[in-house]
Amino acid sequence: MTVDSTEDLFVDGLKHAYYMEQRLVDALDELESSSSSEELKSGFAEHREETRNHLDRIEEVFDDLDASAEGEEDPVIEGMIQAHEEFMDKDPSDEAIDRFNIAAGQKSEHYEIAAYGNLIPMADQLGMDDAADTLEQNLREEQDELDSLSELGEEFDYGELTISE
Repeated sequence: MTVDSTEDLFVDGLKHAYYMEQRLVDALDELESSSSSEELKSGFAEHREETRNHLDRIEEVFDDLDASAEGEEDPVIEGMIQAHEEFMDKDPSDEAIDRFNIAAGQKSEHYEIAAYGNLIPMADQLGMDDAADTLEQNLREEQDELDSLSELGEEFDYGELTISE
């Protein structure tokens, strides 16, 4: 696909956002199952359901464009998932896993916020007010999730974190 216009750039960004949210549904499942904190497990489970809603909203935008919802691989998301896998291979303590998972969640939220923060002005410029509003809902929820994870990170008791090599 050549990108020759703002609409092409918007569709390309939408494909990346769709892929991002698809991969994060599975990643959130992994974050939930690997966490020991019940509060953290619950937060990741809730966010996974919210992420499914984000996918539905992106599909609505694709429908509005008369385009099929399809994702395009995003190397940043793949890198974040790989970093988690490599960390888990180090046999970290439960506390270290929880702290790592909080940080991983924060990183992905920042990335999602950036993705939506780029798509919304393009939708506005293209006169796609409904798409902009739909994506704005996702953006607000990502910002709320980042705030929640940041609060958990600030309250986290670091104690003795252990990570084996």
